[in-house]
Amino acid sequence: MSPTMAVLTTENGESQYQNGVKRLYESGVSKVPSKYILPILDRPNTSDQKPNVSNQNLKLPIIDFKELQGPNRAQVLESLANACEQYGFFQLVNHGIPSDVISSMIDVSTRFFELPFEERAKYMSSDMHAPVRYGTSFNQNKDKVFCWRDFLKLMCHPLPDVLPHWPSSPVDMRKLAATYSQETKYLFLMLMEAIFESLRLVGTTENNTTEEDEMLKEFQDGSQLMVVNCYPPCPQPDLTLGMPPHSDYGFLTLLLQDEVEGLQIQKQDQWVTVEPIPNSFVVNVGDHLEIFSNGKYKSVLHRVLVNSTKGRISVASLHTLPLMRSVGPSPKLVNESNPRLYKDTDFASFLEYISSREPKRKNFLESRKLFT
Repeated sequence: MSPTMAVLTTENGESQYQNGVKRLYESGVSKVPSKYILPILDRPNTSDQKPNVSNQNLKLPIIDFKELQGPNRAQVLESLANACEQYGFFQLVNHGIPSDVISSMIDVSTRFFELPFEERAKYMSSDMHAPVRYGTSFNQNKDKVFCWRDFLKLMCHPLPDVLPHWPSSPVDMRKLAATYSQETKYLFLMLMEAIFESLRLVGTTENNTTEEDEMLKEFQDGSQLMVVNCYPPCPQPDLTLGMPPHSDYGFLTLLLQDEVEGLQIQKQDQWVTVEPIPNSFVVNVGDHLEIFSNGKYKSVLHRVLVNSTKGRISVASLHTLPLMRSVGPSPKLVNESNPRLYKDTDFASFLEYISSREPKRKNFLESRKLFT
């Protein structure tokens, strides 16, 4: 038996795909196993084969966080509103998180995935409520076709309770990841204040003490999930994806990525690659914010490409309200001309939904829509 086949099967013939693609890559696999090969119409082929894939890189709207805190706040808020309406994504620069915090998070994430498989496997779990979970694909318990991705998911709140469960190797993992999670949580809180202001829900003389002010306080005690993604080089990247088309469940996701391209978003029915900007965050609207804004701000489908020469690391920090807190359209954004479009939901409903079926595109958000 070849070394590759030894990795793919156990002595009793059971599949070992759930051990992850990093293990496949380390075995020297030269072809993508059939479990990872997508149907032809779902493959990330080049634009000369598929007209809905663009050759052009996309430069997302850039929001300068420093300018947002200065005298030009009103103009930046207009740009923020436009980005959330038209793109569902923006690049955040001058965000104030020290560059060494960012570089250390990428570095320790890389080192985690370089640990021996046996060390990484200690954190494998099918429990979606676990404070730490190592796994592969998108939803390895439901996916018919696996994607070329391994992940480490870290629950970040309440930090003192979950931190002892986080990986103890590399030895500086807990310290560096905790610092990073605290920095991104603070940044998220500042961004949500700006989001509410851009929706004209706070910051005006007509709206002094509002439900949104209370929500901003709730966000401080809200859910934060950090997902460290590893996309090893893939021998046949045109047959598979790092992540399938999906939207994110929460209010905002702050994505840190290395210099390797891979993220694509759907814009005007085309898949367009997002051009990485060093030391920036890609921020995207989640399903909860689309619901809260009653459809004004859009959570947008995105996916991840892989390549044959370079591995890629990204760290997504997903933020929303406390797990049992319901989210519904803001009453101030619902009226006779703009009726309520979504029913209330919460994170528990989301977990129940994705645990019971294979996730596809924006199907959870679609399940929340009111077809009136």
